[in-house]
Amino acid sequence: MKISKSKIKNIIFFIMIGVLLFPKTRQPIQVLLHKTLAVFSPSINDASNQIKIDDYNWRLKDENGTVFNFEQLKDKVVLVNFWATWCPPCIAEMPSMQSLYNDYKGKIEFVFVSNEDNLKIDKFKSENDYTFKVYSPITKYPEGFNVSSIPRTFLIDKTGNIVIDKTGAANWNSKTVRTTIDKLLSTKF
Repeated sequence: MKISKSKIKNIIFFIMIGVLLFPKTRQPIQVLLHKTLAVFSPSINDASNQIKIDDYNWRLKDENGTVFNFEQLKDKVVLVNFWATWCPPCIAEMPSMQSLYNDYKGKIEFVFVSNEDNLKIDKFKSENDYTFKVYSPITKYPEGFNVSSIPRTFLIDKTGNIVIDKTGAANWNSKTVRTTIDKLLSTKF
């Protein structure tokens, strides 16, 4: 019995649908899909379209329970990333975030924000060898962030302008991002 190409396509299609219906296989497939999409760099906001963060009064708590006020980061280059361990596009972009963090920690400030339980976050970081600090919000984030989905990442210059505003997975270890950060670091205001 000969099977036609259309029947083979239909069988493959139904197998893929079946695989996506099971939670154990769904997330790895979604992460792989988002990793494929995350090869692109986020785009830089045109100066005329940049939103300015005026109110830095935002309190967060780190993994050790220490309260941190975002106000301390005024006049610095800051990357803020809203994410979660269950979010496939967040998981997809984390390796590039860790690479950027490895090279720019101490030069710019990184604020990774999640509403999840610290045990879940610690387990996720440990399993993936991530070394960045994660914060949970105590008060509402500044108005300019306007986060409605994750991952949502902002790169803020020394004067509070949001230079990059990206929703969804991206390659944060790209030449575009690195060049932008280097320019922001060398800019005097």
